[in-house]
Amino acid sequence: MKRANPSLIGIVARRIVAFSLLAMALQIGVVFADYWFDDDKLSVLLLQQETETLSRAIANRGGVLTYEPDHELRERYLARHGRDGAIYLRVRTASGSVLFSNCATECAAHFLPLSINAPSFWKRLIAPGKPFSIAGGQSFERDGVPVLVELAILKDPNGFMYSALLHEMFDSMIVPMTLMFCLVIGATIWSIRSALRPVAVAVKAADAIDPRDSGARLPATRMPLEIERLVSAVNRLLARVGDLIQSQKVFSSSIAHEIRTPVSIAKMELSRIADPRARNAERDLDALTHILEQLTSLARADAVDPSAYQRASLSVIGAEVTETTAPFVFHQGKSIEFADHGTAPVTVIPALVENMLRNLIENAVKHNPPGTRIVVTCGPGPQVSVEDNGKGLVDLPEHNDDLGYIKRSGQLGLGLKIVHRISALHKARVSIATAPDQGTKITIDFSAAA
Repeated sequence: MKRANPSLIGIVARRIVAFSLLAMALQIGVVFADYWFDDDKLSVLLLQQETETLSRAIANRGGVLTYEPDHELRERYLARHGRDGAIYLRVRTASGSVLFSNCATECAAHFLPLSINAPSFWKRLIAPGKPFSIAGGQSFERDGVPVLVELAILKDPNGFMYSALLHEMFDSMIVPMTLMFCLVIGATIWSIRSALRPVAVAVKAADAIDPRDSGARLPATRMPLEIERLVSAVNRLLARVGDLIQSQKVFSSSIAHEIRTPVSIAKMELSRIADPRARNAERDLDALTHILEQLTSLARADAVDPSAYQRASLSVIGAEVTETTAPFVFHQGKSIEFADHGTAPVTVIPALVENMLRNLIENAVKHNPPGTRIVVTCGPGPQVSVEDNGKGLVDLPEHNDDLGYIKRSGQLGLGLKIVHRISALHKARVSIATAPDQGTKITIDFSAAA
């Protein structure tokens, strides 16, 4: 099964997603490298984020500040067994009152003296390199009282550096870029849909083009420049095709009219010759005249003016065609009847419908033996049929891409071609029921023209 072509929106959306993800990856790489190779910036970021996390456990109980870390917070700052390094923590007020501490001599070695007022932020390097060995603190205000949270990390046993790095990337890069990414995707899809809306109008107009209207064109208003060029090229193609079809119609009609006159003269001369061979030639000329008349009818069907459509009764048309063709049918040794079961008015070109019924009647006369009974039936509903009790369609025409309708005997099946062409002009459905020695019934349903 052939895969459907991808939509323009899908193509653009996928490319935007790919390039946006690439841009995000590159930007994250740049930020990672900026922090990773700048130990001072990264250590400051680490201390700021970790002291802020610790400050959430500072509480006011009845006007007294306390430090009450929960289990998760205690576990976070508990040095892991089997790892080198240590974590020391102290929380104190600006006056030097200690609210919490997990160290003694280590606090004196790494933190500021209690006599020093709490600064807004401080940091010092204990040992260079990674993993970090740093100490520092940050002041937070609780109920108007400054509280200093101090933290010393030796060889970063719990990987705070990586946590700080990921946290910074998530807050400063991933979230903003994701929002921008979603906004760009949404704006792009909306823009493409808006830009392609005139194209959708042109597609509907193309589907609605009447093949009989040689002047039909696609609308090019409000089109994007690139698509407008394509639509203009299609309109130029439609104009050339219309000219070609019109020339073909004129040629078919003209050649039929031009040949008819010399054929009539030849028949007139042959009628004066008393020879059996002259009679055979007359029959051949009659067959040629019949083909010319069918070619003219086909050309007339292809050159239909849309304004020729009108509301008409299939019953009236069927009765008139039956009456006018009856002498020809009786002369050929067949009989014809008309049955009317009631039809509602339909929008048709009466002359073409008459031509179609006449072709069906003539075919029934031509291809069946004497004594054949032909019945033209209108209704019930918007349909008409021509039925006979003859030998059936033993030589049913088949469609050839190059030659049109060709019978197995090699003859042109122009009568059926005319019927199908006129039916297509009215969006009518043709059904054929035939069987050897049981006759043929051809029904044309005009429900679409009702």
